[in-house]
Amino acid sequence: MSDTERDNAPYTYAQAGVSIAAGNALVRAIGPLAKSTRRPGADADLGGFGGFFDLKAAGFTDPLLVAANDGVGTKLKLAIDHDRHDGVGIDLVAMCVNDLIVQGAEPLFFLDYYATAKLEPDVAERVVASIAEGCRQAGCALIGGETAEMPGMYAEGDYDLAGFCVGAVERDRVLTGAAIAPGDVILGLASSGVHSNGFSLVRRLAADKGWKLDRPAPFDMDVLLIDALMAPTRIYVKSLLPLLAEKRIKGLAHITGGGLLENVPRVLSEGIHARIDADAWPQPRLMAFLQGQGAIEPEEMARTFNCGIGMVVVVAAGEAAGVTTALEAAGEMVFAIGAIEAGTRGCTVFGSDEAWSARAAWSATHEA
Repeated sequence: MSDTERDNAPYTYAQAGVSIAAGNALVRAIGPLAKSTRRPGADADLGGFGGFFDLKAAGFTDPLLVAANDGVGTKLKLAIDHDRHDGVGIDLVAMCVNDLIVQGAEPLFFLDYYATAKLEPDVAERVVASIAEGCRQAGCALIGGETAEMPGMYAEGDYDLAGFCVGAVERDRVLTGAAIAPGDVILGLASSGVHSNGFSLVRRLAADKGWKLDRPAPFDMDVLLIDALMAPTRIYVKSLLPLLAEKRIKGLAHITGGGLLENVPRVLSEGIHARIDADAWPQPRLMAFLQGQGAIEPEEMARTFNCGIGMVVVVAAGEAAGVTTALEAAGEMVFAIGAIEAGTRGCTVFGSDEAWSARAAWSATHEA
């Protein structure tokens, strides 16, 4: 072919780095995954320009819609670098549905956005499979999504995720936290690990301290350190929905970025203060390891990580025992971690110096 013929050759999208065929193949591959998330109100078929949901078929009478969107953050970088793609979709769903349940809303349907430089079908299918698993855990339908192949926008091998979830709550069951009053009890539901917040600090520690992520964790020799860090975010929806239906919960707070100190006040009214006792639950050894490795001050821990509590539940004192029993029967680990009192709107985590310093000191002396 002459230079002139080469200059005049027709351009194709594939030459620019985008494979329409690969995208179509991925849609066909993930169709069965979406179907596995079917629920009343959605048939979870893919391929249209939008997804439908029938609120009447889902059993709602006078519902309000509640929407949330989120991502996984820099936890994705660890997933990419260490080939751990099978849990990040659960993280994506969890970050959205846990935000819906705290408003009393039942998650109904989910859509995802997957963007990458070059579509790697095996990686993308593993990610979407974990999104479908997250949807099954939350009881919501995966009704659609978007895959974007954008060469030049992302580094080779990188991808990013965003999730969008819509839920509904009957108008008279919206959870606002307005009913929270002095004397109420604060329960904490155990987290499954770091969840999806604080990973910029985790990655900085890993780099600065030279952690060997492919070796057993110093605090648990049965688990590789990378797997301890990548444990998917716990989804609390199915445990909480029955109690919400019975109106036994006054308020919920999903403990994400900002930790206990920043998230608990979001569900409190003016004149209401939450006091949380750090001695009330055992700090997970993973959290102690992070604190010790970084010489992180207790207040910084309580503002950056969940410190072992992924969801806060506020109930009347007379309901605390019964709600605890119900949540434990649903598979949750529950701790009575504090109380509501009159005061400036906010949250105090006290006792954290004594409660956490011993394990943190231990962790600081153990190399990863």
